[in-house]
Amino acid sequence: MYKSFLIKYAEIGIKGKNRYIFEDRLCEQIRYALKLCDGEFEVAKTQGRIFVNALTDFDFDEVVENLKTVFGISAICPVVKLEDEGFDKLCADVIDYMDKVYSDKSFTFKVDARRARKNYPKCSMEINCDIGEAVLNAFPQTRVDVHNPDVMLHIEIREMIYVYSVVIDGPGGLPIGTNGKGMLLLSGGIDSPVAGYMISKRGVKIDAVYFHAPPYTSDRAKQKVVDLAKLVSRYSGPITLHVINFTDIQLYIYEKCPHDELTIIMRRYMMRIAEHIAAQSGCLGLITGESIGQVASQTMQSLAATNEVCTMPVYRPLIGFDKQEIVEVSEKINTYETSILPYEDCCTIFVAKHPVTKPNLNVIRKHETNLSEGIDALVQTALDTDEVIVVE
Repeated sequence: MYKSFLIKYAEIGIKGKNRYIFEDRLCEQIRYALKLCDGEFEVAKTQGRIFVNALTDFDFDEVVENLKTVFGISAICPVVKLEDEGFDKLCADVIDYMDKVYSDKSFTFKVDARRARKNYPKCSMEINCDIGEAVLNAFPQTRVDVHNPDVMLHIEIREMIYVYSVVIDGPGGLPIGTNGKGMLLLSGGIDSPVAGYMISKRGVKIDAVYFHAPPYTSDRAKQKVVDLAKLVSRYSGPITLHVINFTDIQLYIYEKCPHDELTIIMRRYMMRIAEHIAAQSGCLGLITGESIGQVASQTMQSLAATNEVCTMPVYRPLIGFDKQEIVEVSEKINTYETSILPYEDCCTIFVAKHPVTKPNLNVIRKHETNLSEGIDALVQTALDTDEVIVVE
């Protein structure tokens, strides 16, 4: 029955003179998502509306699932397009629509007509009343409820007439790329993929960096991160993943610095390396999955110590989330089952039994001087051997 979808957006609608930029980017990303579907489609923008029109046969569920990954879409509405062949024909078509969509007619409804084409012979209020009367006459078991209807029947009078009552929630947010690019520190855990998803929802395109520590971390651990990047890329678009060999840097820190400070100092060097790659990639900030107080390296004092080495802004979309909230989002985006696979990353290999939770910056800086003899060369080697994987 359905050959078209009305795509609704929310936040984009309050943009000013540059709204067309957001709309055009949204159309581009809808086209990209539909390339994964069988069939051919046309994406058309008109008068504050975006329509997806199927040009060939297609799988309805497949199209809806792919549209639900496009940030910027607030709702997906399967619509029936009708030619304007007179009001009596419209009434008959609406009754046919309601009969096909709702096998059980014991529902309340309201008609919501919008007349964008002002030369239509009936005003919106008249359309509401007359269509409502036609539906009541056709299905006596239905009732009108203008306050809390079970079914909201939408009728839009444009160059054609669009009828719909099914509204499928979209992911919301803003189209990818409308708010610049950031570098995600991606591990194999639960948090960082969710952070990538959350920041992408705000229109930020992401690249990612993963710190690998062979032979202490296996190739399966690296593949796990690639798999997580693929799952996130369903929403964010293609991700350029940088794999950094962190083993020698980690061992050097382990040898030269107090073990209770290992995690903090290691994180500081991760941020330095990530910022260097981010600057070369045109990123405007770093993104992490940190949440205040979740572990020793995420206390306020630890985050301050980590931030101190960065000149770029560090964005933490999960900063106020508790673990259960993060898990719920990871389940929603299908990263949870991959994240809990038992392959350790470099952050969990050399964890001290009693890591410092309130690091003193002056002490951290002093102990980092123990690394001055060889750390710069090790960092440069890690950067020079950066493995780049494009994930999509």
